[in-house]
Amino acid sequence: MTYQSLNPFDGTLIENFTDLSDVDFEVKLAAAQTCFETWRHTSYAERAVIIARAADLLDERADELARTMTLEMGKRIGEARGEVAFSARIMRYYAKNAERFLAPTKLDPTVGEAHMESSPIGVIFCVEPWNFPYYQLARIAGPHLMAGNTLVVKHAGIVPGCAIAFEKLLLDAGAPVGLYTNLLITHEQSDRVIDDPRIKGVALTGSVAAGQSIAARAGRNLKISSMELGGSDAFIVLDDADLDHTIPWAVWGRMYNTGQTCCAAKRFIVVESLADAFLTRFQAALEALRAGDPLDAATTLGPLSSEAALVQLVAQVDVAVAHGARLVMGGKRIDRPGAFMAPTILADIAPDNPAFRDEFFGPVASFYRVKDEAAAIALANDSDFGLGGSVWTKDVARGRRVASKVETGMMFINNIDWSDAELPFGGIKNSGYGRELGDMGIQQFVNKKLVRTASMPAPA
Repeated sequence: MTYQSLNPFDGTLIENFTDLSDVDFEVKLAAAQTCFETWRHTSYAERAVIIARAADLLDERADELARTMTLEMGKRIGEARGEVAFSARIMRYYAKNAERFLAPTKLDPTVGEAHMESSPIGVIFCVEPWNFPYYQLARIAGPHLMAGNTLVVKHAGIVPGCAIAFEKLLLDAGAPVGLYTNLLITHEQSDRVIDDPRIKGVALTGSVAAGQSIAARAGRNLKISSMELGGSDAFIVLDDADLDHTIPWAVWGRMYNTGQTCCAAKRFIVVESLADAFLTRFQAALEALRAGDPLDAATTLGPLSSEAALVQLVAQVDVAVAHGARLVMGGKRIDRPGAFMAPTILADIAPDNPAFRDEFFGPVASFYRVKDEAAAIALANDSDFGLGGSVWTKDVARGRRVASKVETGMMFINNIDWSDAELPFGGIKNSGYGRELGDMGIQQFVNKKLVRTASMPAPA
């Protein structure tokens, strides 16, 4: 069964879903292509009416949408409502700004006149993860639909209810059939989508393994792609950091969405003079979290997204400890129904420990103490990932200097407010390539065409 709603709080089966038949598969791809031939010629104003209306519907249906998310993947209800609201802001942002972002750009050739203009390229295939079931969809739908493309989307197998709800929301907003199409397809069918000549681009948010597979297949088909593949972000605490400000961010940065965030704070790199104080306060704050029903606003620790995710994460911790890491706290599932794991801190992680390179996708923090600023930067850069990171210091100029030296796609000084609709999001190294959100996010799947006008004789 590829698609199944299973509540990770108590293991209750909500609903099973049937995979798309090959006949319906072809019907949906054909509809997306047919829709593109019309949609590409609509004005930005016409597109904006639908996308802005979808934003309004996200706000109007916030409670219903958030509840579906919480039931399917366990996100605490307050965080779920926040995600729906952010998704609405993204859609509204592109409805307002797309025309400006894609306006022709004047160039200055030595002879004549020239400009660059942007045009849509066709049907884009998007493969999206479960950890942000609406935000991930909004950040592809907002820009790429406003750019004049159409989308076919394979969402994660554990959030089919969210996937179907988002498609319905666009249809209810007035989207023509084929503009945004949810595909309940198998991995084999997913490969066929990438191979299909009607598909002109591929976007993925997921694991490194998934990115390698899908990027390779897109490459064989000479199709443009963007990949957001997770991270192991450094949280650098310098010797002049204000711990009263830093500790709450450390807890939020590791525990938001129960730690299931690509750009979460994962490696806590603390200069020696503050290391003991930081660890003591960080541990106390994590110990204060209490597991409970994610639909209850008072709950401070939700479940992981699935039993499989829990089992995998506990196994990763066991491997880390077997290779010499010190378990400061946690490391096990919580003795209660549901996919709950105790907040965990690992320390004394040697470079040859698998934990030194791995991404822990859940409530597991890796703690490192270092001699000084230079050692902190070196350790932060000794990673296969490069998505985000942060530095904590009372000296903003020092923070900027450190931020410039860390090899990653995003750095934050005295905050880790990862995503605004206005700010490009993405990474380097094993964290992938391409950018989403901001003005860069809408440029990913458009043709940037040079147009030159000049009156000149042909070369002799």
